[in-house]
Amino acid sequence: MLNKTLLKMALIGLTSVSSFSAMANEAANILIENPFAREVPPTAMASASFMTLKNNSDQDIKLVSANSTVAKKVELHEHTHDNGVMKMRQIPNIVIPAHGETALQPGGLHIMLINLNQGIKAGDQVKVDLTFEDGSQKTVEMPVKSLMGMGGMKMHMQH
Repeated sequence: MLNKTLLKMALIGLTSVSSFSAMANEAANILIENPFAREVPPTAMASASFMTLKNNSDQDIKLVSANSTVAKKVELHEHTHDNGVMKMRQIPNIVIPAHGETALQPGGLHIMLINLNQGIKAGDQVKVDLTFEDGSQKTVEMPVKSLMGMGGMKMHMQH
């Protein structure tokens, strides 16, 4: 009787582990398109990176953090309009809907690279490590594009 109970518990445990490992790689279900970072003047302390995240899974996936060697701090941000003023704020995550996509773009959702360790100029490459809710990660290598190539993005924002 005790052996049957132990066997049942072991089978339940194995089933749980295999179900968890099937779900535990959200990064593998994310396709990244058109990634780029924004060029900034040599004295700038921050830049931003953008991309489109496509989710090939049946579940919503949350991007919960990012990291890069080019910056001391990396945060997920969004822009909002408040009484005619565009404001930027840190957010806890970015949701990529099941079988859908989320655009990180100038004037919307984006990844902020704060307290830069080095200059970021057009033609450079920047690596950003994305971390998803299950702990899985995906590294994105992206080109740096000039402000002129982005339609002369205006920097009149409050943070």
